[in-house]
Amino acid sequence: MRMPRRTSALIAATTLAALVSAPTAQAHDTHRLKGQRVGYFTQWGIYGGFSAKKVQTSGQAGKLTVLNYAFGNVSADGTCFEANAAGVGDAWADYQRPVGAEESVDGVADAAEQPMKGNFNQLRKLKAANPQLKAVISLGGWTWSKYFSDAAATDASRKKFVSSCLDLYLRGNLPQLGSAEGGTGAGAGVFDGIDIDWEYPGGGGDAGNVVRPEDGHNYTLLMQEFRRQLDELGGKARTHYLLTAAVPANEAKADRLEIEKVARSVDWLNLMTYDLHGSWESLGPTDHNANLYSDRADPATDNRGYSADRVVRHYLDRGLPSEKAVLGVPFYGYGWTGVPAGDKFGLYQPATGLARGGSLPYNQIKDLPGTVHYDWFHGATWKYDGTDFWSYDTPELLTRKAQYSRWNGLGGVMIWSLDNDDAQGSLVSALDRGLTY
Repeated sequence: MRMPRRTSALIAATTLAALVSAPTAQAHDTHRLKGQRVGYFTQWGIYGGFSAKKVQTSGQAGKLTVLNYAFGNVSADGTCFEANAAGVGDAWADYQRPVGAEESVDGVADAAEQPMKGNFNQLRKLKAANPQLKAVISLGGWTWSKYFSDAAATDASRKKFVSSCLDLYLRGNLPQLGSAEGGTGAGAGVFDGIDIDWEYPGGGGDAGNVVRPEDGHNYTLLMQEFRRQLDELGGKARTHYLLTAAVPANEAKADRLEIEKVARSVDWLNLMTYDLHGSWESLGPTDHNANLYSDRADPATDNRGYSADRVVRHYLDRGLPSEKAVLGVPFYGYGWTGVPAGDKFGLYQPATGLARGGSLPYNQIKDLPGTVHYDWFHGATWKYDGTDFWSYDTPELLTRKAQYSRWNGLGGVMIWSLDNDDAQGSLVSALDRGLTY
């Protein structure tokens, strides 16, 4: 196992210019993409104008290996389910909504008699157009992790939960919910695995989540049960179903997990190496969302000295094989206003409040006024206009992060989330350069 070393930062500083100037690959050997490239596609993105077709037309699809569909919910009785209820589920977006020709990946509109429409059908079309691409259903997230603890609590509850998830998403037995869409096997072939995004075993997630002291151990047992049932189903289908999980950057939360044991069950872990600082620190000091290396000058009282590299080393030190560590990168940033310049162009300064609500996607931050600053030594970028400060990852920084993953033998990179990229897929292309060249 190769451990991340600070020398990577120094090598990157001397080679990045050549990487950035290298032409973006126009055609890939679609079966030989280097490293995992995991991009989250949000269920609700369609209501903001994002679609699976844009994943295709932007060039993102050809440079990804896995598309994680966010999210599936966990019910109070400990099962995977579909519903049409605000804050509970959106089967309409998932597989009931008719998609017109202008929004369809292949230009063909959904027919009225189709048993599966919506996002699920578009994912299937994306996979057909990009043979290297797999689709994985991601369960939970910040909002829908409430009942994970119940689902994982006993051997019987784990078996019930896992079976329900495989039945719904892999066997594709979609409920009809009062419409013609759905039915036995209607969604078969869309998903190639399961991603667990339990935020978080042992607590620290959304208010109202069920929490138990034994969540960490039960998490291990849940992942083992997923692996057992996935392998059983995969043996019958002569395929390998993926099992992955999104895991926290916070070291205290990470230490509740039995990382070495969990690693035996999963194909990889997606490290959420972002949100190290952000809008919840509304009066500052301004700080980095996802710096690559730790800065001794960081004045933060919480998460002081945190960095993506520090999180990676924490997981590797606790038994995660490097090839099963996938580095998370943000396609969004955090902003503060009323920020004095100080001696670092607004960095580590107090603020009077949040800029433009506190968070924006890259595709909006890139067009804001201000000067972009790059701290090469610590691997961080930000934009400052004299009063507003934005911490976000530029394409140059993302290329470097992808390089870091490749040079240190990590499994690849994970993106939250694809809809925050621009129409040209500039950020995914930047990651591709770092993983390829």
